[in-house]
Amino acid sequence: MVFDFFQKVSRAPTNPRTTTAAHEFDVADLYRGPVAAAGDGADAAPRALDEKLRQAYFWIVNKAIISPHYDIEYNDGPAQTFVVGDSKRVLTLPSGQSYSSYVLLPLLTFAVRRKCLFVGGPGRGKTASAILMGVLAGSPVSEVRRAMQHGHPQMTIADLLGNPLPADLVAAQSMDQIRIAWRAWLSMRVKIIDEYNRIPTRTQSALLTVMGDNYAEVLNQVFECPESAWYLTANDDQGGGTYQVIDALRDRIDVVVQALAFNPRFLEELLVRIEEDARPEELVPHELVFGEDEIDAMGRAVRAVALPHDVRRRLEFFASQFELSEAAGGQFEYMTKDTARLSGMEWREVTALDAGRDRLKDLGCQTRNGVSVRNLMTLILYAKALAWFRGNGEVELEDVRQVLPFVLHDKLHPDLDAPFFAAPENAAYRFDRVSWLRRLFDLSGAEFLRLDLERDDPVGELAAQFALGLDDVSERETRARLVKIEKLVATLTKGRKLYGHLYDDLLKLKYLHQRYTNYLAWLRAQ
Repeated sequence: MVFDFFQKVSRAPTNPRTTTAAHEFDVADLYRGPVAAAGDGADAAPRALDEKLRQAYFWIVNKAIISPHYDIEYNDGPAQTFVVGDSKRVLTLPSGQSYSSYVLLPLLTFAVRRKCLFVGGPGRGKTASAILMGVLAGSPVSEVRRAMQHGHPQMTIADLLGNPLPADLVAAQSMDQIRIAWRAWLSMRVKIIDEYNRIPTRTQSALLTVMGDNYAEVLNQVFECPESAWYLTANDDQGGGTYQVIDALRDRIDVVVQALAFNPRFLEELLVRIEEDARPEELVPHELVFGEDEIDAMGRAVRAVALPHDVRRRLEFFASQFELSEAAGGQFEYMTKDTARLSGMEWREVTALDAGRDRLKDLGCQTRNGVSVRNLMTLILYAKALAWFRGNGEVELEDVRQVLPFVLHDKLHPDLDAPFFAAPENAAYRFDRVSWLRRLFDLSGAEFLRLDLERDDPVGELAAQFALGLDDVSERETRARLVKIEKLVATLTKGRKLYGHLYDDLLKLKYLHQRYTNYLAWLRAQ
C-alpha cells in the first residue's frame, strides 16, 4: 500500500486553466494532410512539460517532502486574513493556487538549470530534496548519492575534480600526455554539493570554475561539463561553516531557499515511513522523470515567456532605488555604493556624509549595495520560469514579487543601522530577509504609482523614440530632440532631492543626448 501511495500520480490536471502552446513550424507539416494531423495525437498525447513539472511539484510536496508552508501566495479574488498574537501578524488564506518555496524554487532551478542553495538547520531535508532533483533528471538514487560531493575541511582539488593517472605521471614527456581520472559527478545533469561552506578556500576556487564556466581543469587537462542544475546545502549561510565562502562563489548562486521548521501535526506521515521503511527518493514514479531532451525543451519554453513592458518598467524602477550614494563620487557617474565599497571606507563613514534626503522614505538607505546585472538577469529568468510553471505565456507582476526575495536573498544586503529597521513595526525585518525584500518591492511599487510613472514617463518616451532608429532623421529634428532632452534635464533637476530613480533617469538622458550629439556630428560630416 505504501508503494502504491508513492507511485500514484493524479490524472486530474493540476491547473484548471488551459493554454494553447505556440506551434513551431516543421517542414514535415507540408506533407501532412488534415487526416494525418488529426491522427498524430489520437493515441496518447504526451503530457505538456509545464503540466509534468507541476505534477512533480505536487507529488513532492504531498508525498515526498513534508513542507506545508504555502509562502508563495497567489489570489484569484479577496483573500481571508486574520490578525494573530500580540505582534499583530497577519495570517493569510490565499484564494488562488499557492506554493511552498522550499519545493517550488528547486524545481524551477531544475527547469532552467541554474544554482540553488538550501539553508537551514541539520535534519530538515535539505540533502533529501537535492537528491530528489537528481532522480527527476533520470539518475538512479545510488548514483546520485555516490556523485554527491560532501564538503569537509581537508577536501583537495583532486578530491573534487579528479586525479592524474600514476602511470602517466611517470612516463609522460609533457603535460599533455598526462591523463586525468575525472570524477563522475562532473558529467551529471544535476550536481549536488553538501555543506559547501566546509570546503577549503583553494578548493572553492576550483569549484567556482566548474560552476561559473562549466569546465574543470587539472594539470592543463580540461573536462567540459554539461549544462546542469546545481544544488548546494549549508546549515548556516551567515559564516557558520568551517570556511568563509568566497564572494565570487556566493555570487554564482542564483536562489536561496530556507528549510522551514517541521510541523509536528504531520508526525503521522513520518511514522508511516519509519514503519514501512519507505524512502521517497527511491519511489519516484517513472512518469515524473525528465529526459535530457525534455530538460532542454523546458529551458527553451521558459525563455520564450514574454516580459510585458509594464512589468519590466516596475522592475526597472525597483532596481534603480539602491545604487546611488551621493557622497561617494565627485563625478556624476561615480556616485554609487560600489565606488564607496572600492574605496575601502567604513560604511558608517559613508552614510554619515549622506545628507539631505529623507533616510526613512528613501528605499536606498535600507541597503549597503545595489542590484547587479547578474542578479537582474536571474530575477527575470526565474520570473519567466514561475509564469511558465503556472501555465501563463507572459510574466505577471506578482511572479516577480514572489521570486524576488529568493533571488536577492544574499545579494541585496540590508543596512541594519538604517532608520527603517529602528521602527518597532519593522523589527521583524531585521531577521526575516524574505519578508523584508518583498516589503521593499511593495514600497517601490507604491512609490511608482504615487509618482504616476505608469502614465507619465517622459524619459521612457524619449527612449522609445530613439529605439525606432536614426534612419532619415534630419539635422533639424536631431537638434530639436537635443533641446527636448536638455529641457527635461533642467525640469528634473530644478529644486529636487536626488533619489535613485532620478539618478538613473538623468544618466539615461545623458546617454541619449550623447547618441544624438554623435549622430549630429556625423550628419555635418556628410
